[in-house]
Amino acid sequence: MSLIPSIFGGRRSNIFDPFSLDIWDPFDGFPFNRNNNSLSTARDTSAFVNARIDWKETPEAHVFKADLPGLKKEEVKVEVEEGRVLQISGERSREQEEKTDQWHRLERSSGNFLRRFRLPENVKMDEVKASMENGVLTVTVPKVEEKKPDVNSIQISG
Repeated sequence: MSLIPSIFGGRRSNIFDPFSLDIWDPFDGFPFNRNNNSLSTARDTSAFVNARIDWKETPEAHVFKADLPGLKKEEVKVEVEEGRVLQISGERSREQEEKTDQWHRLERSSGNFLRRFRLPENVKMDEVKASMENGVLTVTVPKVEEKKPDVNSIQISG
């Protein structure tokens, strides 16, 4: 506890650490009061809703990579819907709070996420593969092999 009172309402956890000062949020605790340990549902899901996903196209496939640290493969769903829509969803649960716990900072996100991607026509929807390693989900959607036109050589007489 600091001996010098903070002009920002005591939100600085260490007076000598310039990175410990949180930016004032006028809606902090709304609609809940600050003494209540419950967090709003919007705050629970806001940081995790937009799971970052990279999509690259190679000559053989479309590859999606999602960073999902701390999630197990059982907590993630990969689905293919009609109309060539790839859906990646999941949920990260919040830690159980003990009545004796006093939280000083809660920065890890929790909640649901859902991302949908409309795939192009040149994919094999029935051969989608997914794997998860070290918190990175990789979804591979193979492409239909392009049929090369048959070219017949014509002999020139003369």
